[in-house]
Amino acid sequence: MKAYTYLLVDLACISIPLIASFYKKHAFYKDWKPFIKANLIIALLFLIWDALFVQKGIWGFNNTYLTGFYITNLPIEEILFFICIPFSCVFTYFSTIYLIKNNPLKNIQRYITLIVLLILLFTAIINYNKLYTSVTFFVTSAYLSIHLLKKTDLSYHYLSYILVLPFFFISNGILTGSFIVAPIVWYNDAENLGIRLGNIPIEDSIYGLLLIISNIDLYRYFKQKSHS
Repeated sequence: MKAYTYLLVDLACISIPLIASFYKKHAFYKDWKPFIKANLIIALLFLIWDALFVQKGIWGFNNTYLTGFYITNLPIEEILFFICIPFSCVFTYFSTIYLIKNNPLKNIQRYITLIVLLILLFTAIINYNKLYTSVTFFVTSAYLSIHLLKKTDLSYHYLSYILVLPFFFISNGILTGSFIVAPIVWYNDAENLGIRLGNIPIEDSIYGLLLIISNIDLYRYFKQKSHS
């Protein structure tokens, strides 16, 4: 069963959102088309990034927990990760808008964006020689800067991110070695800050934020386009 560990993590992350997508009063399956369009684009970009970092030895995979099927230098489970996690997160965003009408972050979301992007930009600059840190923090700060200039309301993006954080800690915790003998995904600590949230490099939380926000943004774009 060890060889199916990463695959089971992927399936566990998507299973409940997938089933809940057919909730009659607010069915997410009707939005699968804009999600799939968005996800194909974002997943491709992240997979290119992923493959390059694997090639450079910034992170890699433990074959003990993999089925052994690879596309280029990426295991099939890693590719599925960029489908399963965004699906769950966009579903959370979709559900949050429906369930929470008064978003507590609405009046402070611009301050959150400004503070986060400044911290990320500063950290990226002073750690320019650590590729995971510098690339992830700089790209995310640049992406947030665009939203700040466009005055985008990111309150539901942030709320969705907060709501998925417990599941992030469980799934990424397993991937980085919690509850199992060795990590499924290993990291070269020379290329990151060396700060861990449990077993999880702190960079993963920002990488995840960028993955979630970009998928939500493009999903919204394709959904609005289909209604115009």
